[in-house]
Amino acid sequence: MAKSLKSIASSSLDAQLISTLNSREERNIRRKLPEPCTFTLGNTDLIDFNSNDYLSLASSPILRERFLKKLHAAPDILGSGGSRLLVNGKAHSALEARLAKFFGSPAAVLFNSGYDANVGFFSCIPQAGDVLVHDEYIHASVHDGIRASRVRNAAFPFEHNSIPSLRALLTKLLNERPDLRTGQSSLFVAVESLYSMDGTFSPLVEITETIEEFFPQRNGYLIVDEAHATGIFGPQGRGRVAELGLEDKVLARLHTFGKALAASGAIVLTSELIRNYMINYARSLIYTTSLNIASVIAADTSFDMLIDGTSQQHAKSVLAVSRYLVEQLRHRLRTVPIHLLALPAHIQQSTLISPIVPVMTTRPKPLSAYLRTLGMVALPISWPTVPKGKDRIRLCMHAGNTKAEVDRLVEGMLQWAEREKNAEVEEAKDGVIVVQSKL
Repeated sequence: MAKSLKSIASSSLDAQLISTLNSREERNIRRKLPEPCTFTLGNTDLIDFNSNDYLSLASSPILRERFLKKLHAAPDILGSGGSRLLVNGKAHSALEARLAKFFGSPAAVLFNSGYDANVGFFSCIPQAGDVLVHDEYIHASVHDGIRASRVRNAAFPFEHNSIPSLRALLTKLLNERPDLRTGQSSLFVAVESLYSMDGTFSPLVEITETIEEFFPQRNGYLIVDEAHATGIFGPQGRGRVAELGLEDKVLARLHTFGKALAASGAIVLTSELIRNYMINYARSLIYTTSLNIASVIAADTSFDMLIDGTSQQHAKSVLAVSRYLVEQLRHRLRTVPIHLLALPAHIQQSTLISPIVPVMTTRPKPLSAYLRTLGMVALPISWPTVPKGKDRIRLCMHAGNTKAEVDRLVEGMLQWAEREKNAEVEEAKDGVIVVQSKL
């Protein structure tokens, strides 16, 4: 059994907090920060199968050199001066304009993070009387935005990536809400282009076709979170929406800088009207100090690498090594008990490959700990981050990972599974012996 917290309660508040944390500890779901480590600038002790640095730009000497050069030439680099509504820095405004042009969007709004962007958009854009539907696996930040919105009691999930489920939900809502049929109210559909826990791709074409079919009054709107697709998919890394040519069919797109681009911040691509509305009502934009200038310069430098094509080879590399991993797992896991190691069905069957490869296991923490002893970092993911019964280690691949590292990873997982299987056999034998001794 897990050890309980040993803090001594000095107040009723302390007692309640300790009790709640101990409850999580006993259920083996208490979150803790992982051991401090770094994967950048020549570190050879740990192999990274965990971070979202998909393009390995965080350890890129080219990006580092370009950033330092641009930083040295910048007139200002420290602080930002306050909220964007107090101090609209030239660097911030220039990055917004640049990214609106790069992504082919009428307007763009810069946020401090993807979380702030989702909370800002969903808390203010859907109006009273509107309805919002979302994929059941949508980011937590979207849920938090909905809770602060005017549609918090009119938000409904549909089954993950299921067009039949979406169609059934829309049919039900249109039957119940005449104002949706006439166009007096609006319906918003929120999805991610690439889901961070499962590595599944949203069926964006089918979703846009469904919205157009069900809402001929043009009062159905799609919002796409491209956080995990930015830099990897689409022309120059512009994401899945651009890859599929759906820019004109999406009301708003979110791209973050803190994953494949090795920076921080996020951009919402949308109309000029919605940009102006968020400047007036998005609290996560209005009431916070904006990104410091150095962070804006870092993001701008990362986009240099997308725009000039430097990152395209990185994108090809990460997808190639991801495909190699999936091929190895499909072949090598056939004889392993599925409760120990298994690929989800969508990865077993799909030809689309992403850098996110979940390996399902009922024992994610012991597996992660074993891989750590072998010099590899792949952290466990359990409820409440994922649904109950969907425990896994989530493998995130990077342009800098090699086939030799993948081979080492697969061998390590197989070694662990063999040990666990043998331990189960021994436990079963012991159980038989115990039963026989009682007869």
